[in-house]
Amino acid sequence: MSSLGQLSSQLAQLKKMTTVVADTGEIEAIVKYQPQDATTNPSLLLKAASLPHYQENFKEAVNYGKSFKSNPLTHALEKLSVSIGVEILKIIPGRVSTEVDARLSFDTQGSVEVARRLIKLYELAGINKNRVLIKIASTWEGIKACEILEREGIHCNMTLMFDFCQAVACAEAKATLISPFVGRIYDWYKNHEKRDFTQIDDPGVLSVKKIYEYFRHFDIQTVVMGASFRNKGQIEGLAGCDFLTISPNLLAELENNSDELVQQLSIRKSKETPQEKISFSESGFRLALNESPMATEKLAEGIRLFCRDIRALEVLLEKAF
Repeated sequence: MSSLGQLSSQLAQLKKMTTVVADTGEIEAIVKYQPQDATTNPSLLLKAASLPHYQENFKEAVNYGKSFKSNPLTHALEKLSVSIGVEILKIIPGRVSTEVDARLSFDTQGSVEVARRLIKLYELAGINKNRVLIKIASTWEGIKACEILEREGIHCNMTLMFDFCQAVACAEAKATLISPFVGRIYDWYKNHEKRDFTQIDDPGVLSVKKIYEYFRHFDIQTVVMGASFRNKGQIEGLAGCDFLTISPNLLAELENNSDELVQQLSIRKSKETPQEKISFSESGFRLALNESPMATEKLAEGIRLFCRDIRALEVLLEKAF
């Protein structure tokens, strides 16, 4: 029996030490698990576009796109992203993350311009920009876009993060939040080393732990949000992290389990961990990223997959034009 009481689910326990974010666009799941924030990406938007709840948003996006002579699909896609974000914000108290087109992952100015348009659409819908995080891939160009946007008061969620150098560079850019990908790191090492990992030696968990301890040791304001989980054990291993974004199936597992959840990460422990402050120039960043086959492969793969899903979304929108 849990020392916190048999009726206290692991999800309830986790919410006392970590801000829980729903990694979904499904309204029913968000209502059920009551997260503080929610995050979307092209893959989740593609899934959401087929849900009955969002059909009016889909039609609205198509009509909005038709009003532009130039790049109507681009505008329709941005409108759909924001419309779904607005729906989510009606039922959560915190912020929603909306992603910049992944095809702009190596285009600083292009990413900045899209981010500004997304924020303008939110503001036209009556949403304060402080309730929105703009998601951008953690490439060098994306990090530079983040730096510009944060100076303008547009808050960023830096995604597709697989290496410590990305986290440090994002912190230097004053990113509001970063999303290191636990599960995809785990996938790569499991495939290459042909073995499974425990909560203690899981490379995805250890990666986020290293980032969290570095950030909290040096009082870096950027929020660390573990993302892309493959199993409940990975979440348990990061209990105490600032934020964790969790899919509905894993939220259900946490909700249905009342075992005691032990806090693994804390500011106090991080302060006690010796650290050396580091910084990255562009060349140093690119070299460090290149030195990690895992990070290089997973970053490229992540951008490709998001680009694929954006194109699939555009096909759906174009058919409705």
